[in-house]
Amino acid sequence: MKQITGLKQKTVLYLLIAVLIGGIVGIGTFTFGYAKGASYLKADSQSCANCHVMQGHFDAWVKSSHGKFASCNDCHAPHDSAVSAYYCKARNGFFHSLAFTTGDFEENLRITDYNRSVTEQACRKCHTDLVHQIDILAIGELNKNASERVESNACIRCHSTVGHDT
Repeated sequence: MKQITGLKQKTVLYLLIAVLIGGIVGIGTFTFGYAKGASYLKADSQSCANCHVMQGHFDAWVKSSHGKFASCNDCHAPHDSAVSAYYCKARNGFFHSLAFTTGDFEENLRITDYNRSVTEQACRKCHTDLVHQIDILAIGELNKNASERVESNACIRCHSTVGHDT
């Protein structure tokens, strides 16, 4: 009786390992084959248009002033380290894939708080001199702490479509 129970446990264990390996190979094949996952490891803005939902945003970016000087990553990936940039890409890639595969997303794409923060920091990095002058003016007028000033002076608060104006 113990030999039968031990045999069933081994069978279940082998089946679980086979399912796990099959899942990893299947997801990997889908991600790097069909979904062109390797293209997201580079900084080529064309890869952002791999998904047809982004084609309009890509076309608008090409026509915009940002299209002449900045890549998608310049505005939508952190600049502080490669680790945080790839974390952002992996995080967004996972959630974008999930949303586009399941069809569970709003027709007008909406930026998350995380991505809003990344984009805001990118604006502030590239336009440091201009933003610094605006922040200095706002300090006296708003009399708030630094985080409230950044939120009330957020670049994308007034320029929410910058880079994607049509």
